[in-house]
Amino acid sequence: MTYLVIKWLHVLSSTILFGTGIGSAFYMLLTSLGRDPRTIARVTKLVVLADWLFTTPTAIIQPATGFYLVHLANMPLASRWLAWSIALYVLAIACWLPVVFLQMRLAASARVSAETGGPLTAAYWRMLWIWVALGALAFFAFLGIFWLMVTKLA
Repeated sequence: MTYLVIKWLHVLSSTILFGTGIGSAFYMLLTSLGRDPRTIARVTKLVVLADWLFTTPTAIIQPATGFYLVHLANMPLASRWLAWSIALYVLAIACWLPVVFLQMRLAASARVSAETGGPLTAAYWRMLWIWVALGALAFFAFLGIFWLMVTKLA
């Protein structure tokens, strides 16, 4: 029974982690392309909040439940599919950490533009495209992890 509960938590937290990431990326990117600093400031502030409320806890729960499942099932950590999954997770989190700080800077930049009535700065757009690139890498890393978790092929 313990294995099933931990597996359920693992699947649930991966769903929340991935879903929050996709939703945040969708709203933040489309809002930014609309170029309205007031709307962008509000949405980026909410995206940062969603990361703290949903992404951060699930990013911690994922490896904790994953390693516990490995322990409960007596799986060797050296399994190729598991080693690749761990490597892809490390890559995804390495992309996500700077994204969180970029989002805070993007929110602050948009807030300044909204308060002054000016357009979004060139720095905003540079940070946004870095945010997009890191997010795309994390997205594909998570797709790879899902494939490996389901198929156990590597």
